[in-house]
Amino acid sequence: MNLNSYSAMQDAFKTRKKPRTEDGRGPYYRDTTAIIHSSPFRRLKHKTQVFFAPSNDHICTRMEHVLHVASIASAICRPLGLDTEIAWAIGMGHDLGHTPFGHVGERIISRMSEERGLGKFEHEVNSLRVVDFLSNGGNGLNLTYAVRDGIVCHNGESLRMRIVPTGRIRDLDAVTEREGLIPATYEGAVVRFSDSIAYLGRDWEDAYRLGILKEHELPDIVKERLGTTNGRIINTLVDDIVKGAEKEEGIGFSPEIFEAVEVFSEFNYQYIYRSEILNGYTRYFTRLLHLIADYLEDLYQSFHLSESGYMAEHNMLAAGFYNHAKDMYPKYMEREGSDRRMIIDYIAGMTDNFCLDCANEILKPDHLNEEIEHSITGRWFDAAR
Repeated sequence: MNLNSYSAMQDAFKTRKKPRTEDGRGPYYRDTTAIIHSSPFRRLKHKTQVFFAPSNDHICTRMEHVLHVASIASAICRPLGLDTEIAWAIGMGHDLGHTPFGHVGERIISRMSEERGLGKFEHEVNSLRVVDFLSNGGNGLNLTYAVRDGIVCHNGESLRMRIVPTGRIRDLDAVTEREGLIPATYEGAVVRFSDSIAYLGRDWEDAYRLGILKEHELPDIVKERLGTTNGRIINTLVDDIVKGAEKEEGIGFSPEIFEAVEVFSEFNYQYIYRSEILNGYTRYFTRLLHLIADYLEDLYQSFHLSESGYMAEHNMLAAGFYNHAKDMYPKYMEREGSDRRMIIDYIAGMTDNFCLDCANEILKPDHLNEEIEHSITGRWFDAAR
Protein backbone atom coordinates (compact mmCIF):
# COMPACT_ATOMS: atom_id res chain seq x y z
CA MET A 1 0.00 0.00 0.00
CA ASN A 2 1.35 3.41 -0.97
CA LEU A 3 0.34 6.12 1.49
CA ASN A 4 2.26 9.01 -0.01
CA SER A 5 -0.63 11.27 -0.97
CA TYR A 6 1.29 14.52 -0.55
CA SER A 7 3.22 14.54 -3.83
CA ALA A 8 2.01 18.05 -4.57
CA MET A 9 3.66 19.22 -1.36
CA GLN A 10 7.02 17.55 -1.87
CA ASP A 11 8.81 20.72 -2.96
CA ALA A 12 7.50 22.58 0.09
CA PHE A 13 8.59 19.77 2.41
CA LYS A 14 12.12 19.97 0.97
CA THR A 15 12.56 23.68 1.59
CA ARG A 16 15.19 24.98 4.01
CA LYS A 17 15.29 28.21 6.01
CA LYS A 18 18.37 29.21 4.04
CA PRO A 19 18.50 28.25 0.35
CA ARG A 20 21.00 25.54 -0.48
CA THR A 21 22.01 23.82 -3.70
CA GLU A 22 21.34 20.12 -3.19
CA ASP A 23 23.86 17.45 -4.10
CA GLY A 24 23.79 13.76 -5.00
CA ARG A 25 22.72 12.72 -1.51
CA GLY A 26 19.26 14.23 -1.91
CA PRO A 27 17.75 16.62 0.68
CA TYR A 28 16.70 14.11 3.35
CA TYR A 29 19.79 11.91 3.38
CA ARG A 30 21.78 15.12 3.53
CA ASP A 31 19.81 16.04 6.66
CA THR A 32 20.81 12.72 8.22
CA THR A 33 24.50 13.36 7.55
CA ALA A 34 24.23 16.87 9.00
CA ILE A 35 22.69 15.44 12.16
CA ILE A 36 25.24 12.64 12.52
CA HIS A 37 28.16 15.05 12.23
CA SER A 38 26.73 17.56 14.72
CA SER A 39 28.03 18.00 18.27
CA PRO A 40 24.59 17.50 19.89
CA PHE A 41 24.35 14.07 18.23
CA ARG A 42 27.77 13.03 19.54
CA ARG A 43 26.74 13.93 23.06
CA LEU A 44 23.76 11.55 22.97
CA LYS A 45 26.06 8.61 23.69
CA HIS A 46 26.58 9.96 27.23
CA LYS A 47 22.98 10.97 27.95
CA THR A 48 20.59 8.83 29.99
CA GLN A 49 17.60 7.22 28.33
CA VAL A 50 15.84 6.09 31.55
CA PHE A 51 18.39 4.52 33.89
CA PHE A 52 21.56 6.32 34.87
CA ALA A 53 24.05 3.49 34.47
CA PRO A 54 27.23 4.73 32.76
CA SER A 55 29.23 1.64 33.79
CA ASN A 56 26.71 -0.85 32.33
CA ASP A 57 27.18 -1.20 28.57
CA HIS A 58 23.89 -3.06 28.17
CA ILE A 59 21.60 -0.30 29.47
CA CYS A 60 20.08 1.87 26.74
CA THR A 61 21.57 5.32 26.19
CA ARG A 62 19.96 8.21 24.38
CA MET A 63 22.08 7.52 21.27
CA GLU A 64 20.94 3.90 21.14
CA HIS A 65 17.35 5.07 21.48
CA VAL A 66 17.51 7.39 18.45
CA LEU A 67 19.09 4.59 16.41
CA HIS A 68 16.27 2.27 17.46
CA VAL A 69 13.64 4.86 16.54
CA ALA A 70 15.20 5.54 13.14
CA SER A 71 15.47 1.85 12.28
CA ILE A 72 11.91 1.04 13.42
CA ALA A 73 10.52 4.00 11.47
CA SER A 74 12.37 2.92 8.35
CA ALA A 75 11.05 -0.63 8.75
CA ILE A 76 7.47 0.69 8.87
CA CYS A 77 7.89 3.16 6.00
CA ARG A 78 9.42 0.72 3.54
CA PRO A 79 6.40 -1.59 2.99
CA LEU A 80 4.04 1.42 3.00
CA GLY A 81 5.85 3.14 0.13
CA LEU A 82 6.87 6.08 2.31
CA ASP A 83 10.19 7.92 2.20
CA THR A 84 12.57 6.05 4.49
CA GLU A 85 15.13 8.84 4.26
CA ILE A 86 12.73 11.37 5.79
CA ALA A 87 11.91 8.91 8.57
CA TRP A 88 15.56 8.08 9.20
CA ALA A 89 16.54 11.76 9.47
CA ILE A 90 13.67 12.58 11.84
CA GLY A 91 14.46 9.54 13.98
CA MET A 92 18.15 10.42 14.25
CA GLY A 93 17.41 14.04 15.14
CA HIS A 94 14.29 13.77 17.27
CA ASP A 95 16.05 13.81 20.67
CA LEU A 96 18.93 16.22 19.97
CA GLY A 97 17.36 18.63 22.45
CA HIS A 98 17.10 16.15 25.31
CA THR A 99 18.66 17.01 28.65
CA PRO A 100 21.18 15.08 30.73
CA PHE A 101 19.64 12.45 33.04
CA GLY A 102 16.67 11.65 30.78
CA HIS A 103 13.14 12.72 31.65
CA VAL A 104 14.17 13.24 35.27
CA GLY A 105 16.62 15.89 34.06
CA GLU A 106 14.01 17.35 31.71
CA ARG A 107 11.53 17.89 34.55
CA ILE A 108 14.20 19.53 36.72
CA ILE A 109 15.39 21.84 33.94
CA SER A 110 11.78 22.71 33.09
CA ARG A 111 11.21 23.85 36.69
CA MET A 112 14.44 25.84 36.60
CA SER A 113 13.36 27.45 33.34
CA GLU A 114 9.95 28.41 34.74
CA GLU A 115 11.54 29.79 37.92
CA ARG A 116 13.59 32.11 35.69
CA GLY A 117 10.55 33.31 33.77
CA LEU A 118 11.52 31.42 30.60
CA GLY A 119 8.51 29.13 30.40
CA LYS A 120 8.35 25.35 30.27
CA PHE A 121 11.21 23.32 28.88
CA GLU A 122 10.07 20.53 26.54
CA HIS A 123 12.68 18.46 24.78
CA GLU A 124 10.63 18.21 21.56
CA VAL A 125 10.56 22.00 21.19
CA ASN A 126 14.17 22.22 22.30
CA SER A 127 15.19 19.65 19.68
CA LEU A 128 13.83 22.00 17.02
CA ARG A 129 15.69 24.86 18.72
CA VAL A 130 18.91 22.82 18.59
CA VAL A 131 18.69 22.08 14.87
CA ASP A 132 17.48 25.59 13.97
CA PHE A 133 19.79 27.66 16.18
CA LEU A 134 22.02 26.14 18.85
CA SER A 135 23.97 23.72 16.65
CA ASN A 136 26.90 24.75 14.49
CA GLY A 137 27.90 27.80 16.51
CA GLY A 138 24.46 29.40 16.47
CA ASN A 139 23.91 28.81 12.75
CA GLY A 140 21.78 25.66 13.05
CA LEU A 141 21.83 22.68 10.71
CA ASN A 142 19.53 24.19 8.06
CA LEU A 143 17.38 21.05 7.77
CA THR A 144 14.40 20.55 5.47
CA TYR A 145 10.91 21.48 6.59
CA ALA A 146 9.73 17.85 6.67
CA VAL A 147 12.49 16.81 9.07
CA ARG A 148 12.13 19.87 11.31
CA ASP A 149 8.37 19.31 11.52
CA GLY A 150 8.82 15.63 12.37
CA ILE A 151 11.34 16.47 15.08
CA VAL A 152 9.14 18.96 16.94
CA CYS A 153 6.02 16.74 16.59
CA HIS A 154 7.62 13.49 17.76
CA ASN A 155 5.98 13.39 21.22
CA GLY A 156 5.93 9.61 21.71
CA GLU A 157 5.03 9.91 25.38
CA SER A 158 1.55 11.14 24.39
CA LEU A 159 -0.06 7.91 23.22
CA ARG A 160 -2.57 8.01 20.36
CA MET A 161 -4.26 5.09 18.67
CA ARG A 162 -4.05 6.70 15.22
CA ILE A 163 -2.68 9.85 13.61
CA VAL A 164 -3.76 11.44 10.35
CA PRO A 165 -0.96 13.82 9.25
CA THR A 166 -2.01 17.37 8.42
CA GLY A 167 -0.25 17.65 5.07
CA ARG A 168 0.10 21.37 5.77
CA ILE A 169 3.00 23.76 6.17
CA ARG A 170 2.95 25.76 9.39
CA ASP A 171 5.27 28.38 10.91
CA LEU A 172 7.52 26.21 13.06
CA ASP A 173 9.22 29.29 14.50
CA ALA A 174 5.94 30.05 16.28
CA VAL A 175 5.79 26.65 18.04
CA THR A 176 6.29 27.07 21.79
CA GLU A 177 4.88 23.82 23.20
CA ARG A 178 4.30 20.22 22.14
CA GLU A 179 0.64 20.01 23.17
CA GLY A 180 -1.64 19.29 20.23
CA LEU A 181 1.09 19.09 17.59
CA ILE A 182 0.37 16.71 14.69
CA PRO A 183 3.05 15.96 12.07
CA ALA A 184 2.60 17.24 8.54
CA THR A 185 3.83 14.00 6.93
CA TYR A 186 3.11 10.30 7.20
CA GLU A 187 6.82 9.82 7.90
CA GLY A 188 6.59 12.17 10.87
CA ALA A 189 3.60 10.21 12.17
CA VAL A 190 5.52 6.95 11.75
CA VAL A 191 8.45 8.32 13.77
CA ARG A 192 6.08 9.37 16.54
CA PHE A 193 4.76 5.82 16.85
CA SER A 194 8.28 4.44 16.47
CA ASP A 195 9.39 6.50 19.46
CA SER A 196 6.76 4.74 21.60
CA ILE A 197 7.60 1.34 20.12
CA ALA A 198 11.31 1.86 20.79
CA TYR A 199 10.99 2.72 24.46
CA LEU A 200 8.10 0.56 25.70
CA GLY A 201 9.80 -2.82 25.46
CA ARG A 202 13.35 -1.60 25.89
CA ASP A 203 12.65 0.31 29.11
CA TRP A 204 10.97 -2.78 30.55
CA GLU A 205 13.87 -4.95 29.37
CA ASP A 206 16.40 -2.62 31.05
CA ALA A 207 14.38 -2.67 34.29
CA TYR A 208 14.32 -6.47 34.11
CA ARG A 209 18.09 -6.57 33.43
CA LEU A 210 18.72 -4.35 36.46
CA GLY A 211 16.53 -6.51 38.69
CA ILE A 212 13.95 -3.78 39.27
CA LEU A 213 11.20 -5.87 37.67
CA LYS A 214 10.66 -9.60 37.13
CA GLU A 215 9.29 -11.16 33.95
CA HIS A 216 6.24 -12.60 35.71
CA GLU A 217 5.20 -9.07 36.76
CA LEU A 218 4.44 -8.06 33.16
CA PRO A 219 0.64 -7.70 32.75
CA ASP A 220 -1.07 -10.70 31.13
CA ILE A 221 -2.58 -8.60 28.35
CA VAL A 222 0.90 -7.42 27.36
CA LYS A 223 2.36 -10.93 27.39
CA GLU A 224 -0.55 -12.36 25.40
CA ARG A 225 -0.98 -9.61 22.79
CA LEU A 226 2.49 -8.07 22.47
CA GLY A 227 5.06 -10.56 23.74
CA THR A 228 7.55 -11.01 26.56
CA THR A 229 10.76 -9.80 24.91
CA ASN A 230 11.66 -6.44 23.41
CA GLY A 231 12.24 -8.01 20.00
CA ARG A 232 8.84 -9.72 19.96
CA ILE A 233 7.10 -6.57 21.20
CA ILE A 234 8.68 -4.44 18.46
CA ASN A 235 7.79 -7.01 15.79
CA THR A 236 4.15 -7.17 16.95
CA LEU A 237 3.72 -3.39 17.01
CA VAL A 238 5.43 -2.80 13.66
CA ASP A 239 3.34 -5.49 11.95
CA ASP A 240 0.15 -4.05 13.44
CA ILE A 241 0.88 -0.55 12.12
CA VAL A 242 1.84 -1.78 8.65
CA LYS A 243 -1.25 -3.97 8.30
CA GLY A 244 -3.64 -1.28 9.54
CA ALA A 245 -2.35 1.75 7.61
CA GLU A 246 -5.08 3.55 5.63
CA LYS A 247 -5.02 6.86 3.77
CA GLU A 248 -8.32 7.98 5.29
CA GLU A 249 -7.56 6.83 8.86
CA GLY A 250 -3.82 7.45 8.83
CA ILE A 251 -1.18 5.56 10.81
CA GLY A 252 -1.72 3.74 14.06
CA PHE A 253 -2.56 0.68 16.11
CA SER A 254 -5.56 -1.62 15.96
CA PRO A 255 -7.95 -1.30 18.95
CA GLU A 256 -6.87 -4.70 20.35
CA ILE A 257 -3.16 -3.85 20.23
CA PHE A 258 -3.64 -0.28 21.45
CA GLU A 259 -5.45 -1.54 24.55
CA ALA A 260 -2.35 -3.60 25.42
CA VAL A 261 -0.06 -0.65 24.62
CA GLU A 262 -1.95 1.58 27.06
CA VAL A 263 -1.72 -1.05 29.80
CA PHE A 264 1.99 -1.52 29.08
CA SER A 265 2.63 2.23 29.20
CA GLU A 266 0.82 2.64 32.52
CA PHE A 267 2.72 -0.37 33.91
CA ASN A 268 6.04 1.21 32.95
CA TYR A 269 5.04 4.55 34.46
CA GLN A 270 3.97 2.99 37.73
CA TYR A 271 6.84 0.57 38.23
CA ILE A 272 9.72 2.21 36.33
CA TYR A 273 9.35 5.94 35.73
CA ARG A 274 7.75 6.60 39.13
CA SER A 275 9.87 4.01 40.93
CA GLU A 276 11.76 4.68 44.13
CA ILE A 277 15.11 4.45 42.35
CA LEU A 278 14.21 7.19 39.85
CA ASN A 279 12.78 9.33 42.65
CA GLY A 280 16.16 9.01 44.33
CA TYR A 281 17.79 10.27 41.15
CA THR A 282 15.43 13.25 41.15
CA ARG A 283 16.62 14.55 44.51
CA TYR A 284 20.28 14.11 43.65
CA PHE A 285 20.13 15.52 40.13
CA THR A 286 18.07 18.50 41.31
CA ARG A 287 20.90 19.50 43.65
CA LEU A 288 23.47 18.87 40.94
CA LEU A 289 21.81 20.90 38.19
CA HIS A 290 20.97 23.78 40.55
CA LEU A 291 24.61 23.85 41.67
CA ILE A 292 25.82 24.22 38.08
CA ALA A 293 23.19 26.81 37.17
CA ASP A 294 23.88 28.95 40.24
CA TYR A 295 27.62 28.79 39.59
CA LEU A 296 27.32 29.83 35.94
CA GLU A 297 24.82 32.57 36.71
CA ASP A 298 27.13 34.02 39.35
CA LEU A 299 30.07 34.00 36.94
CA TYR A 300 28.07 35.52 34.10
CA GLN A 301 26.59 38.27 36.26
CA SER A 302 30.01 39.05 37.73
CA PHE A 303 32.18 38.93 34.61
CA HIS A 304 29.84 38.83 31.59
CA LEU A 305 32.34 38.48 28.71
CA SER A 306 35.52 39.38 30.61
CA GLU A 307 37.88 36.42 30.18
CA SER A 308 40.08 36.94 33.24
CA GLY A 309 37.28 36.32 35.76
CA TYR A 310 36.47 32.93 34.26
CA MET A 311 40.09 31.85 33.91
CA ALA A 312 40.74 32.71 37.56
CA GLU A 313 38.42 29.80 38.43
CA HIS A 314 40.98 27.34 36.99
CA ASN A 315 38.43 24.81 35.80
CA MET A 316 37.11 23.55 32.49
CA LEU A 317 33.50 24.51 33.23
CA ALA A 318 34.27 28.19 33.69
CA ALA A 319 36.69 28.28 30.75
CA GLY A 320 34.34 26.33 28.51
CA PHE A 321 31.34 28.47 29.36
CA TYR A 322 33.34 31.65 28.74
CA ASN A 323 34.27 30.49 25.24
CA HIS A 324 30.67 29.45 24.60
CA ALA A 325 29.27 32.76 25.85
CA LYS A 326 31.80 34.79 23.87
CA ASP A 327 30.85 33.01 20.64
CA MET A 328 27.10 32.75 21.21
CA TYR A 329 26.27 36.13 22.81
CA PRO A 330 26.11 37.95 19.44
CA LYS A 331 23.98 35.11 18.02
CA TYR A 332 21.49 35.29 20.90
CA MET A 333 21.19 39.06 20.61
CA GLU A 334 20.73 38.90 16.84
CA ARG A 335 18.12 36.13 16.95
CA GLU A 336 16.29 36.76 20.22
CA GLY A 337 17.36 40.17 21.45
CA SER A 338 18.25 38.61 24.80
CA ASP A 339 20.78 36.24 26.34
CA ARG A 340 18.44 35.08 29.13
CA ARG A 341 18.16 31.52 27.82
CA MET A 342 21.88 30.98 27.29
CA ILE A 343 22.67 29.26 30.60
CA ILE A 344 19.62 26.97 30.53
CA ASP A 345 20.43 26.06 26.93
CA TYR A 346 24.04 25.34 27.89
CA ILE A 347 23.09 23.05 30.78
CA ALA A 348 20.42 21.25 28.72
CA GLY A 349 23.09 20.37 26.18
CA MET A 350 25.41 18.75 28.72
CA THR A 351 25.98 15.01 29.03
CA ASP A 352 25.51 13.11 32.28
CA ASN A 353 29.23 12.63 32.76
CA PHE A 354 30.06 16.25 32.07
CA CYS A 355 27.52 17.37 34.70
CA LEU A 356 29.18 15.15 37.29
CA ASP A 357 32.63 16.44 36.33
CA CYS A 358 31.36 20.02 36.61
CA ALA A 359 30.18 19.44 40.16
CA ASN A 360 33.61 18.13 41.13
CA GLU A 361 35.28 21.17 39.60
CA ILE A 362 32.96 23.61 41.34
CA LEU A 363 33.40 22.01 44.77
CA LYS A 364 37.04 20.92 44.76
CA PRO A 365 39.65 23.71 45.10
CA ASP A 366 42.37 21.64 43.41
CA HIS A 367 44.00 24.67 41.82
CA LEU A 368 44.55 26.24 45.25
CA ASN A 369 46.25 23.07 46.47
CA GLU A 370 48.46 23.14 43.39
CA GLU A 371 49.49 26.72 44.12
CA ILE A 372 50.49 25.75 47.65
CA GLU A 373 52.38 22.68 46.46
CA HIS A 374 54.34 24.75 43.98
CA SER A 375 55.15 27.46 46.51
CA ILE A 376 58.92 27.76 46.96
CA THR A 377 58.51 28.83 50.57
CA GLY A 378 56.13 26.03 51.54
CA ARG A 379 57.29 23.95 54.57
CA TRP A 380 55.61 20.56 54.56
CA PHE A 381 57.68 19.06 57.39
CA ASP A 382 60.08 20.80 59.71
CA ALA A 383 60.75 18.92 62.95
CA ALA A 384 62.87 21.75 64.35
CA ARG A 385 59.97 24.19 64.45
